[in-house]
Amino acid sequence: MFSRRRFLTAAGAAGVLAQLPVRGSALEPDLMELHATVNPVQLLPPDYPKTEIWGYAGGTPGPEIRVPQGGRVQRRFVNGLPQASTVHWHGIRAANSMDGVAGLTQAPVPPGGSFDYDFTVRDAGTFWYHAHNRSAEQVARGLHGPLIVDEKTPPDIDRDVTLVLDDWLLEPDGGQLYPGFESRHDRSHAGRLGNFISTNGQSAWTQSVKRHERLRLRLINASNARIFMLALVNLEGWVMALDGMPLPASEAVSEDLLLGPGQRADLIVDVTAGDGEEAFLARIEDSQGYAQAAFPVRGVSSSARRGSPAPLPPNPAMEMTGLDAAKELRLDMAGGAMGSLRSAVLNGQSTGFRQLVEANQFWAFNGTVGMTQAPLTTLARGETVRVTVSNDTAFPHAMHLHGMHFRTVNADGSMGHLRDTLLSFAGESHEIAFIADNPGDWAFHCHMLSHAASGMMTWIRVQA
Repeated sequence: MFSRRRFLTAAGAAGVLAQLPVRGSALEPDLMELHATVNPVQLLPPDYPKTEIWGYAGGTPGPEIRVPQGGRVQRRFVNGLPQASTVHWHGIRAANSMDGVAGLTQAPVPPGGSFDYDFTVRDAGTFWYHAHNRSAEQVARGLHGPLIVDEKTPPDIDRDVTLVLDDWLLEPDGGQLYPGFESRHDRSHAGRLGNFISTNGQSAWTQSVKRHERLRLRLINASNARIFMLALVNLEGWVMALDGMPLPASEAVSEDLLLGPGQRADLIVDVTAGDGEEAFLARIEDSQGYAQAAFPVRGVSSSARRGSPAPLPPNPAMEMTGLDAAKELRLDMAGGAMGSLRSAVLNGQSTGFRQLVEANQFWAFNGTVGMTQAPLTTLARGETVRVTVSNDTAFPHAMHLHGMHFRTVNADGSMGHLRDTLLSFAGESHEIAFIADNPGDWAFHCHMLSHAASGMMTWIRVQA
């Protein structure tokens, strides 16, 4: 995990257009719908006007989808939006045809159309779903929701709480979403950063608790670009899982926790505040603390606290093998404001940076802007690969791999925790390793979604 000092120092500093068929309905006619619509919601406090958002089931975040480990997710996505859209199930190791990436794994669903998603969830943990067509706009408009997969053996807790963290760029007068979703500044700098921050779609989310109550906090960063720095106040806790994957042992929260776009963390926390006091999940900005979620304490759950929690049961196939004979790749990030990119390949042609700016494209992987006809690499099923990810830019990036999870390989050869999204700060280089055990064409992109829309998008093929 990153320290607050490291974060504050660093903070100073589209898809392949293949025409894939829309999958026809093979499920029951009464399949539960996941309906995307345009709706006004009371995002700001009640004395402000409602904000028009795009949401699933009329709100944001969308409804929590909850299934047991080994169960099935079956939803008919119905598109009531003025744009084509898809649904991506972030962090789920599902069949490639269900991954929901427009132009790569399915055709975008047109306005008025539908698509049936049906897959089995092998992993327990905290995941989420969101739009994956014109994501920089559609996710910013509110198209996301939590996907929770319960363990077969639940942990010893009193309450399970999902907290979807987000930010919104709103016009100060009418409280509506600022329309500049393709802003050159956002694309070339840190991304679309909001001026209003919410938890579960509320400006001041709160839930009453009791002293010594034990909570499981499922944290999801659904923002387009914001890195949340979080701290516990009058709560004592442990990190239990990251990006849906359980840690081998609970880790005490001894410093601030960073959560990049797309990342998740499962905490188990004990309420240490007394009756009549308040506990908080706090957000740190400019060395100041703000309440991200408030827990007023009303009563006492027990006279004494429990001991440290046992680790969550591991998910299947979390082992990392074959490192010594692994295929080695590089992914070099370049571009953006204050970067050194002078030219890159765009649409198969070498293009100068001035022309890239005119095309509203600012970032490159290995000298190429955006998705390509050929994958970054083609891997045999079961092959182990090591990728050096080098951030030669002035900004942080959150690299998300679809369909599989990876571990960082440290300089001493030790391995980091299993994750699906890597937070990389300016000037950093990381080595990640994963086993290509899920066949298909998988997106690999920056989850600062304005960066993905302006060049930071590639894909990996795993052979069947």
